[in-house]
Amino acid sequence: MSTELNIASGSPATSEADAVVVGTLSGEGAPVLAPGAEEIDAAFDGGLAALLAVAGATGKADEVVKIPTRGTVAAPLLVAVGLGKPGADGAPGAEQVRRASGSAARALSGTGHAVSTLGRIDLAAAGEGMLLGSYTFTEYRSNGNGKAPVARVDLVSDDADAEAVLRTAVAVGTAVRTARDFVNTPPNDLFPAVFADRAKALAEAAGITVEVLDDTALAEAGFGGVVGVGQGSSRKPRLVRLSYAGGATPRAKVALVGKGITFDTGGISIKPAAGMDAMTSDMSGAAAVIATTILAATLELPVAVTATVPMAENMPSDTAYRPGDVLRMYGGKTVEVLNTDAEGRLILADAIVRAGEDAPDYLIETSTLTGAQQVALGLRTMGVMGSDEFRDRVADLARESGEDGWAMPLPEHMRAELDSRVADLANVTGARWGGMLVAGTFLREFVPEGLPWAHLDIAGPAFHSGAPYGYTTKGGTGVPIRTLFAVLRDIAANG
Repeated sequence: MSTELNIASGSPATSEADAVVVGTLSGEGAPVLAPGAEEIDAAFDGGLAALLAVAGATGKADEVVKIPTRGTVAAPLLVAVGLGKPGADGAPGAEQVRRASGSAARALSGTGHAVSTLGRIDLAAAGEGMLLGSYTFTEYRSNGNGKAPVARVDLVSDDADAEAVLRTAVAVGTAVRTARDFVNTPPNDLFPAVFADRAKALAEAAGITVEVLDDTALAEAGFGGVVGVGQGSSRKPRLVRLSYAGGATPRAKVALVGKGITFDTGGISIKPAAGMDAMTSDMSGAAAVIATTILAATLELPVAVTATVPMAENMPSDTAYRPGDVLRMYGGKTVEVLNTDAEGRLILADAIVRAGEDAPDYLIETSTLTGAQQVALGLRTMGVMGSDEFRDRVADLARESGEDGWAMPLPEHMRAELDSRVADLANVTGARWGGMLVAGTFLREFVPEGLPWAHLDIAGPAFHSGAPYGYTTKGGTGVPIRTLFAVLRDIAANG
């Protein structure tokens, strides 16, 4: 069930809603009302901030304070959400609004109708945060998971183009929710064949051209990485290609590649049992590029987008690939497998070479690539590797979109560490250091010479196992869809 968003007309103080949402900022010892709540404050004779302070409000990020209005305004309940400290210009930023709106959405569970003043600060961020914060995944719960998400939210906005802004925000929020649904679906129900079928159905509904290669077609075409990783499972691999033409005059051609390991045991190099259940999220990169391509088509971006999505299940069995095997990748390079748990780079390598055959102007790939990303950057910051100029552009846009990204180097000396005694290269090194950079260096070997490219390692940010915060709920997060969308918009505008 998705929350319905509308543009509010009239004063929020007189809106016949079940609840009204206002923002607060951290002040000197007391909360300060954020912009947009002027009519509400006037109804309280200018004393709303002081009243909220008595109720315990401080304005800190993710704080939620509820008070009854006792008829002071039309809505019987007032929900004050903290935005944190204002920026240098005295106003909160988009990500602060997005997080506060998400916190409000979670606090409004079970509410039929609410009106929010956060749209006056940043309508797009308020809309996205509300859709993402109200997200629930209840398909496997017999009790419905308790309270339903807030049914309808009217966002107050003074923007002249408010309807268009909200339409884009809803499309972005829907794309993220789609990816979350994919990630949160358990691996016994989302394996390569089913994943491919669901992606195809969604893409074709958006007018996107779809090609699906099954295991026989993959073997015949020489996709040695995808076939090798997937051969240990009874659920055979797939490769899905989604192509959106970008309209009559696309500004550029962008290739997207996403890792689709529907479950990762580590294969013969099996993982420890603790935490292995989170490997249901090892297809987060695939979910993101599928949803992003559909988003580009939905909003008719003037950019041609082709997503190449390898899908496999990495299982140990009598047919599984082994440490010591040599795989012949798509395009002819050979890789000695030293660790079967470094499987993502193998299926990505095949997909990168195939994507390069389309002669794109840019290549962006993303995956839950390495545990080393989490060690280096934590659980909320993705590592961005690639060609220097484009890497930095993508990292900047990641931060602007609210999905934190940090540019990482690919030192030349690491390539020698991937030398193999029998093949063109090995899939891992013998050293424990710089694992994220090693994986990026491996992928670089398969990127066409001179092509601007970036890899987003989302091993930490793609899946959240802790308590909800802001608009981030437990399970799949939908990272890095907002970053990918920001990059596509930037390319559409600037080439």
